[in-house]
Amino acid sequence: MISLTDSQKIGMGITGFGVFFLFFGMILFFDKALLAIGNILFVAGLSFVIGLERTFRFFFQKHKMKATSFFLGGVFVVLIGWPMVGMVLEIYGFFLLFRGFFPVVVGFIRRVPILGYLLNLPGISGIVDKVGESNNMV
Repeated sequence: MISLTDSQKIGMGITGFGVFFLFFGMILFFDKALLAIGNILFVAGLSFVIGLERTFRFFFQKHKMKATSFFLGGVFVVLIGWPMVGMVLEIYGFFLLFRGFFPVVVGFIRRVPILGYLLNLPGISGIVDKVGESNNMV
Protein backbone atom coordinates (compact mmCIF):
# COMPACT_ATOMS: atom_id res chain seq x y z
CA MET A 1 0.00 0.00 0.00
CA ILE A 2 1.21 3.48 -0.82
CA SER A 3 1.73 5.76 2.14
CA LEU A 4 0.88 9.41 1.63
CA THR A 5 2.07 12.37 3.63
CA ASP A 6 -0.47 14.72 5.16
CA SER A 7 0.12 17.35 2.47
CA GLN A 8 -0.43 14.73 -0.24
CA LYS A 9 -3.70 13.69 1.39
CA ILE A 10 -4.80 17.32 1.51
CA GLY A 11 -3.74 17.68 -2.12
CA MET A 12 -5.83 14.68 -3.16
CA GLY A 13 -8.85 16.26 -1.50
CA ILE A 14 -8.22 19.65 -3.10
CA THR A 15 -7.72 18.04 -6.52
CA GLY A 16 -10.93 16.04 -6.06
CA PHE A 17 -12.86 19.19 -5.21
CA GLY A 18 -11.30 20.87 -8.25
CA VAL A 19 -12.47 18.09 -10.57
CA PHE A 20 -15.92 18.20 -8.93
CA PHE A 21 -16.23 21.97 -9.45
CA LEU A 22 -15.04 21.67 -13.06
CA PHE A 23 -17.56 18.91 -13.77
CA PHE A 24 -20.36 20.74 -11.95
CA GLY A 25 -19.50 23.99 -13.75
CA MET A 26 -19.78 22.25 -17.12
CA ILE A 27 -23.07 20.60 -16.14
CA LEU A 28 -24.50 24.02 -15.20
CA PHE A 29 -23.94 25.41 -18.70
CA PHE A 30 -20.33 26.50 -18.21
CA ASP A 31 -20.79 28.59 -15.10
CA LYS A 32 -17.65 30.71 -15.07
CA ALA A 33 -17.43 31.02 -11.27
CA LEU A 34 -17.53 27.26 -10.70
CA LEU A 35 -15.06 26.64 -13.52
CA ALA A 36 -12.67 29.25 -12.14
CA ILE A 37 -12.84 27.71 -8.66
CA GLY A 38 -12.33 24.25 -10.15
CA ASN A 39 -9.29 25.35 -12.13
CA ILE A 40 -7.64 26.98 -9.15
CA LEU A 41 -8.34 24.01 -6.89
CA PHE A 42 -7.11 21.49 -9.48
CA VAL A 43 -3.76 23.22 -10.05
CA ALA A 44 -3.30 23.90 -6.31
CA GLY A 45 -4.14 20.30 -5.42
CA LEU A 46 -1.72 18.98 -8.03
CA SER A 47 1.05 21.06 -6.53
CA PHE A 48 0.23 19.69 -3.06
CA VAL A 49 0.30 16.09 -4.30
CA ILE A 50 3.57 16.15 -6.24
CA GLY A 51 5.19 19.26 -4.78
CA LEU A 52 5.78 22.74 -6.15
CA GLU A 53 9.10 22.00 -7.81
CA ARG A 54 7.89 18.83 -9.56
CA THR A 55 4.71 20.60 -10.67
CA PHE A 56 6.77 23.40 -12.17
CA ARG A 57 9.10 20.91 -13.87
CA PHE A 58 6.14 18.92 -15.22
CA PHE A 59 4.39 21.90 -16.78
CA PHE A 60 7.45 23.72 -18.10
CA GLN A 61 9.39 20.96 -19.85
CA LYS A 62 10.57 22.09 -23.26
CA HIS A 63 8.60 19.45 -25.18
CA LYS A 64 5.41 20.26 -23.22
CA MET A 65 5.39 24.03 -23.72
CA LYS A 66 2.63 23.91 -26.35
CA ALA A 67 0.42 21.80 -24.09
CA THR A 68 1.14 23.98 -21.07
CA SER A 69 0.34 27.10 -23.06
CA PHE A 70 -3.04 25.71 -24.08
CA PHE A 71 -3.88 24.45 -20.59
CA LEU A 72 -2.83 27.54 -18.63
CA GLY A 73 -4.15 29.81 -21.38
CA GLY A 74 -7.51 28.07 -21.03
CA VAL A 75 -7.42 28.61 -17.27
CA PHE A 76 -6.71 32.30 -17.86
CA VAL A 77 -9.49 32.63 -20.45
CA VAL A 78 -11.97 31.05 -18.01
CA LEU A 79 -10.82 33.43 -15.27
CA ILE A 80 -11.39 36.49 -17.47
CA GLY A 81 -14.92 35.37 -18.29
CA TRP A 82 -15.04 33.27 -21.49
CA PRO A 83 -15.79 29.80 -20.11
CA MET A 84 -16.63 27.97 -23.36
CA VAL A 85 -13.48 29.02 -25.20
CA GLY A 86 -11.37 28.50 -22.08
CA MET A 87 -12.63 24.96 -21.50
CA VAL A 88 -11.94 23.99 -25.12
CA LEU A 89 -8.37 25.27 -24.75
CA GLU A 90 -7.99 23.54 -21.38
CA ILE A 91 -9.27 20.18 -22.60
CA TYR A 92 -6.94 20.26 -25.60
CA GLY A 93 -4.01 21.20 -23.37
CA PHE A 94 -4.97 18.53 -20.83
CA PHE A 95 -4.92 15.81 -23.47
CA LEU A 96 -1.57 17.02 -24.78
CA LEU A 97 -0.08 17.17 -21.27
CA PHE A 98 -1.32 13.84 -20.00
CA ARG A 99 -1.29 11.73 -23.18
CA GLY A 100 1.61 9.70 -21.84
CA PHE A 101 -0.59 8.49 -18.98
CA PHE A 102 -3.44 7.24 -21.18
CA PRO A 103 -1.95 3.77 -21.85
CA VAL A 104 -1.51 3.25 -18.10
CA VAL A 105 -5.08 4.38 -17.41
CA VAL A 106 -6.52 2.17 -20.16
CA GLY A 107 -4.56 -0.83 -18.86
CA PHE A 108 -5.83 -0.20 -15.34
CA ILE A 109 -9.45 0.26 -16.40
CA ARG A 110 -9.33 -2.95 -18.44
CA ARG A 111 -8.61 -4.85 -15.21
CA VAL A 112 -11.70 -3.46 -13.47
CA PRO A 113 -14.44 -6.12 -13.84
CA ILE A 114 -17.39 -4.23 -15.36
CA LEU A 115 -15.46 -1.44 -17.05
CA GLY A 116 -13.01 -3.91 -18.60
CA TYR A 117 -15.90 -5.78 -20.18
CA LEU A 118 -17.31 -2.54 -21.59
CA LEU A 119 -13.94 -1.50 -23.01
CA ASN A 120 -13.61 -4.84 -24.80
CA LEU A 121 -16.93 -4.53 -26.68
CA PRO A 122 -16.45 -4.59 -30.47
CA GLY A 123 -17.18 -0.93 -31.27
CA ILE A 124 -15.42 0.51 -28.25
CA SER A 125 -12.40 -1.78 -28.31
CA GLY A 126 -10.87 -0.28 -31.47
CA ILE A 127 -11.12 3.28 -30.17
CA VAL A 128 -9.73 2.34 -26.76
CA ASP A 129 -6.84 0.45 -28.38
CA LYS A 130 -5.86 3.53 -30.39
CA VAL A 131 -6.03 5.77 -27.33
CA GLY A 132 -4.14 3.23 -25.23
CA GLU A 133 -1.35 2.71 -27.74
CA SER A 134 -0.67 6.14 -29.18
CA ASN A 135 1.76 8.39 -27.37
CA ASN A 136 1.98 10.69 -30.40
CA MET A 137 -1.67 11.61 -30.81
CA VAL A 138 -1.05 15.22 -31.87
